[in-house]
Amino acid sequence: MAACSVEELLAKAEQEEAEKLKTISVQKELDLDFDVGNLLACDKNRIESRDFKEQKKEDFLRALARDNTQLLINEIWKLPTERVEEAIVAKLPEPATRLPREKPPPKPKPPTKWEQFAKLKGIQKKKKTNMVWDETAKEWRRRWGYKRANDDTKDWLIEVPQTSDPNEDQFAKRVQAKKERVAKNEFNRLKNIARAQKIKTPGVGLLPRPKQSKDELSRAVSVAKTSTASAGRFQDRLPKEKPPKNAGKRRKFEPLIGDFSSEKQKQLELLKVMDSKRPKLDITKAVNKQMREEDREEAASKKKGRKGGAAGRPKGKGGKGKGGRAGGGKAGGGGKRRGKPGKR
Repeated sequence: MAACSVEELLAKAEQEEAEKLKTISVQKELDLDFDVGNLLACDKNRIESRDFKEQKKEDFLRALARDNTQLLINEIWKLPTERVEEAIVAKLPEPATRLPREKPPPKPKPPTKWEQFAKLKGIQKKKKTNMVWDETAKEWRRRWGYKRANDDTKDWLIEVPQTSDPNEDQFAKRVQAKKERVAKNEFNRLKNIARAQKIKTPGVGLLPRPKQSKDELSRAVSVAKTSTASAGRFQDRLPKEKPPKNAGKRRKFEPLIGDFSSEKQKQLELLKVMDSKRPKLDITKAVNKQMREEDREEAASKKKGRKGGAAGRPKGKGGKGKGGRAGGGKAGGGGKRRGKPGKR
């Protein structure tokens, strides 16, 4: 009995474990559209609203995503595979769906000065072959690099030109000329990068030209003057020399040992500014404000008293008789006075 119960328990546990692990085969009414190159699967099957309402929303979406992912993985493992360092990988095909870019396409690089010159002159770029014939070695060699053709650095003898100094070392001159060419090419490359990124390049002084411009000469003079320890403060100016533009301002610092009274005054002013959050009482302004309010109240009370007196004044006795007529006559007389032409 004990053995049977153990076997039954093991079988039950295996069955429960198998139920937890879902099968890799998924049944769909319509096949999914796969783009394995982009790892994309499009499900066109209709979602039943009844199933969506009966199950929880998250559980339903999780089960749907699991099934579609399983179908995509099944399609991936149908592709040819290979082993790379203890891992089996599949070779993905070219993507079929054109996806939009996350970022805008890069802007074309601005042409260099040589490209502008070549376009202006109509110079076409021709592709050169890598191998050329070497007359000295009588064989085909590379055009550039190690063991290149017509390599003049291997010459053990250099003919001295007639116009040069006979005591000058031609080998050192050749090495120096090569270094200058390399430095010039690097400088032009950096200038092209700075021009493409719209960065202002620093001045390089006077260039070796037969004739210098006025701006170049003035800039060279200003640079030479401001290169002193005092930044050109004590340098003499020419008779018609203009002051340099955008020379900048030098920061001034107070001496560490000097007039302590001025330092004390500055510290007190700083404390006053820091303590200015509390409002200051202006006595003159407060008195003037109080006097204006009192005058306003007095004028308002006088105006109110006049209105009250006019309302309480008797307009005359009513009734009939002489008194009434007399009162009426006076009132009428007053009315005539008010009704005179030309008066208001």
